[in-house]
Amino acid sequence: MTNFADLTSPQVAAIREGARVPVLLLPVGAIEPHGPHAPLGTDPLISQGMCARAAARLADDPAVRVLVLPALPYGVTKFAAGFAGGVHIGAETLHALVVDVCAALIEQGLPRVVIVNNHFEPAHVATLRRVVETVEALHGKKIGYLDLVRRRNAQRLTAEFQAGECHAGRYETSLVLADRPELVDAESMCALPYLPVDMPAAMREGRDDFQAMGMHQAYCGAPAEATPDEGEATFEILTDMLVETIREYA
Repeated sequence: MTNFADLTSPQVAAIREGARVPVLLLPVGAIEPHGPHAPLGTDPLISQGMCARAAARLADDPAVRVLVLPALPYGVTKFAAGFAGGVHIGAETLHALVVDVCAALIEQGLPRVVIVNNHFEPAHVATLRRVVETVEALHGKKIGYLDLVRRRNAQRLTAEFQAGECHAGRYETSLVLADRPELVDAESMCALPYLPVDMPAAMREGRDDFQAMGMHQAYCGAPAEATPDEGEATFEILTDMLVETIREYA
């Protein structure tokens, strides 16, 4: 079993004392609008998909035992204001929650935690980066964080991701099609025109929500071009990066 919450207490104790180094993955995202076609839970769905694939790939690894923690689906998501379905939590709430989760694991001898995030609103990303600093300062342990918006990681992903126009576009929609195709409204997806929005540039100009960026249906990019094959190929790359991060912290 790779889902942490499916284990019994004695099983966790045995894993903690075993020969294989336990590494715990914490999938993070946000519940927010992803166009008229993709589910609100797109971000945590992608994080969970990455974690499940990494755990499966390392299932027989002699050195590492990967366990997937229950996903944290709520995040800082002010950009979605004005659309139905967004569930925002404050940056300090997110920070306190993730720090406390990591502290609880560290205190019982499970210090190797990797945060896996697929919600890229700047305040959310900044909060998770601050979590890493806080845990190290308070507990003397360096936790992992696969920061996909760092240039070295982003350049390994698709052209749409690198262009900064991937919110509910071809990139994210392909990933959902690869994992949970029944959650995508295919008719709506195919009817959506390409919408070029450079989100990082718009943010630098001070536009701080989807409407102000011209994303009047809470998407940008080219969702109509999404395919499950592209999603699987992207998951392979994401899993490669996650396995590399796990190795770094094992």
